[in-house]
Amino acid sequence: MLSVESIGVALVGYILGSIPFGVLVAKRNGVDIFSVGSGNPGATNVLRSIGRPAGYLVFFLDFLKGLIATTWFLLPWISFSGDISLGLWGLPGAVLGHTFPLFTGFRGGKGVATTMGGLLGVMPGCLILGLVTWVIIFFSTRYVALASIGFGVSLPVCAMVNAWSSGESNGAWGKVFLAFVIMGWIIWRHRSNIIRLRAGTENRFQKKSKN
Repeated sequence: MLSVESIGVALVGYILGSIPFGVLVAKRNGVDIFSVGSGNPGATNVLRSIGRPAGYLVFFLDFLKGLIATTWFLLPWISFSGDISLGLWGLPGAVLGHTFPLFTGFRGGKGVATTMGGLLGVMPGCLILGLVTWVIIFFSTRYVALASIGFGVSLPVCAMVNAWSSGESNGAWGKVFLAFVIMGWIIWRHRSNIIRLRAGTENRFQKKSKN
């Protein structure tokens, strides 16, 4: 239900999502992340262009943005209702902020890490299934984009199973709707990767050979 609180949570989520950790970490390493690799300020491009420590740090910080966006209003000194379903507004706000960040001229990442963090706050079970799906696809194909798309597709499947088993409790059908939105968003943000996958030109993560 749209309310002043839900709008507030979505706006805070957008501001949190807009914090450009990929840009900041890359800049600290003397790199303009927009001018290297894919030009994307997300964790994957940071990892490829700068290295694993920087890439993992960006992933963790982007993950944290999503988690905080879906849970900050539950702190006891915040004068909100404490309704955990408000997190369903914080998550899309954070992902939108990460994708079109206010602080970098609306040039952002694809939102997968931020989505994962938000899901820990509102749908932890579906996050676990999504992560398992991601790992299986990634290690069998070495395509990050394909694994991310598989992660997105797994979410509405999980959410629908939960909704059918729990009825209307805890905003179950609201979570189904959000899961479909997230899936569509992830696929749309990876549309260029899909084109490259179909053409056979998408970059794989290769294991480095030991000398």
